[in-house]
Amino acid sequence: MTADDEPRGEETASPEPDDVPADAEPHRPDGLDLARSAARAAAATPGAKPARRRRPGGSRRRTFTTSSGAHPDDRDPQLLESAMDRLIASHGWELDLKVQGVFGRWAELVGDDVAAHCTPESFADGRLVVRTDSTAWATQLKLLAPAVVRRLNTELGDGTVTLIEVLGPHLPSWKKGRFGTRDGRGPRDTYG
Repeated sequence: MTADDEPRGEETASPEPDDVPADAEPHRPDGLDLARSAARAAAATPGAKPARRRRPGGSRRRTFTTSSGAHPDDRDPQLLESAMDRLIASHGWELDLKVQGVFGRWAELVGDDVAAHCTPESFADGRLVVRTDSTAWATQLKLLAPAVVRRLNTELGDGTVTLIEVLGPHLPSWKKGRFGTRDGRGPRDTYG
C-alpha cells in the first residue's frame, strides 16, 4: 500500500489554494462574510430585477431630483426664523404665542406694583382672567382695567382683549367637621 492508499483519520477539509479567490475575506465566526458573498451573488444574477416595495393602493412613488437648481427652493437650507414663522403660521399659533409672551412680560406691561399682587391666569375669546392676592387689589385692578386693556391691545393687536375679569384671592374653606349650615354667611371678613 502506498501513502495515497492508506485510510486517513479525521481530517478537516482545507480549501485548495486555487479554490479561494485572492481578494476573498477570511471566514468570520459571525457569518458576515457569508452574508456579503450572498448579497454579491444575488446582485450578480443576470436578468434579476431588484425587489421593489409597493405602496398601498398601487400608487407609485414620485422621484425628486437631489439638487434644487439655480433658483431658491424649499429643499434649500433655510434660516431658523423663517422656518419657525412658517410653522407658526401653518398651525395658527400666532395669537397663542403673543398671549403667552404677554403672560411672560406681565410685570413690564402693567408695572411692578400691580404685577406683585396680580397674576394672569387664562385668556380665551378676548377675556383675560386675572387673580389678585387681596380684595383691595381686586378693586384697584378693576379701576385700572381700561388702561390695561388699552396697553394689551397695543401689544397684541386691536380688539384682542375685550374684557378683564378680576378674581379675588383663593379663600379657605370654612366647612370643617360634621356639623355645618348651608347658606351660612361665613366668617364675614374681606381678607385684605
